[in-house]
Amino acid sequence: MGDIFNIFKDNLPLLLVGQYPYGPLGGLAMTLIVSVAGIVLAFPLSVLMAMAMVSPWRALRLPVQALVAVLRGVPLIMFIFWVYFLVPLVIGSSISGATTMLVTLVFYQAAYLAEIVRAGIQGLPRGQMEASRALGMSYIQTSFKVILPQALFNMIPSMIGQFVSTIKETSLGYVISMNELTFAANQINNQLLTKPFEVYFILAAMYFLLCFTLTSFARWLEKRIANRRAGVTAATNSAETPPVASIANAD
Repeated sequence: MGDIFNIFKDNLPLLLVGQYPYGPLGGLAMTLIVSVAGIVLAFPLSVLMAMAMVSPWRALRLPVQALVAVLRGVPLIMFIFWVYFLVPLVIGSSISGATTMLVTLVFYQAAYLAEIVRAGIQGLPRGQMEASRALGMSYIQTSFKVILPQALFNMIPSMIGQFVSTIKETSLGYVISMNELTFAANQINNQLLTKPFEVYFILAAMYFLLCFTLTSFARWLEKRIANRRAGVTAATNSAETPPVASIANAD
């Protein structure tokens, strides 16, 4: 245990920020930056894909469903290699490992987030769509002003869970020399040579603490949302059901 603590203390800056400010940013900071950027950029794309998947137009729905199925069916490591070798051919210049991982995560996570948003949309009562259309709102207006805000609010815990998965998936970036947390741990291991268990124990503990914290927050938020929905439902039922005393007085 003493060796673990000493290794962690001696290499904490490398694990947290890589060689910054004397070199490139890396470590946990790069992991979080790429993860957050990947989710933020993938989110609007996923919303558009989800709306297409639930649309009544087959010409729009079927191609997007096929694209999502392909993205979800390909292993992430394979998709990383595709982007790593294909993007330089398209743009005519090489790209860094962080850029490769970011591009990969945007499209890969968009497919998974699209399924989450789609499930949130289809989980709402169909009567809301029918009522909005009866009021004269178009399909697009109803989708973006009535259906989508409710679906996204209900799906917040699932989106946080997907962010946790994204953090863990960035560990694959070390195969393309992305300077993230796992890459930093490999550098430490190459320096020490005789302490692989201690180094990778520290790495696992850092991933666990970060992901466990976010998962716990997602569970807490899910309970809050469930309680809020239950309160709204109870208030609605109370408003729709006349009090027994009022019925008796009316008689």
